[in-house]
Amino acid sequence: MATKYSAEVTIINQLGLHARPAAKLAQLCQQFSSRIELRLQERTADASSVLALLMLASGKGKSVEVIAEGDDAEAALKAVVQLIASGFEES
Repeated sequence: MATKYSAEVTIINQLGLHARPAAKLAQLCQQFSSRIELRLQERTADASSVLALLMLASGKGKSVEVIAEGDDAEAALKAVVQLIASGFEES
């Protein structure tokens, strides 16, 4: 059975989860075999899909739950949380 991990992280970059950070996040998620999702309130998005991430419409200050399930779920969760917590490396 696949292991499931989750963590909550706050979007801190000025423009929120717009096109560039969504693309960066999707590219990161595609490097893992685990299924990675972002949940904002009652909406859930496949984190490897730029369009799904954009549809979340997650702005600055919103908390999202990152859920990773699979063989490399722990590493995937850590990488995704780190990217979001860094403000998607935007200055």
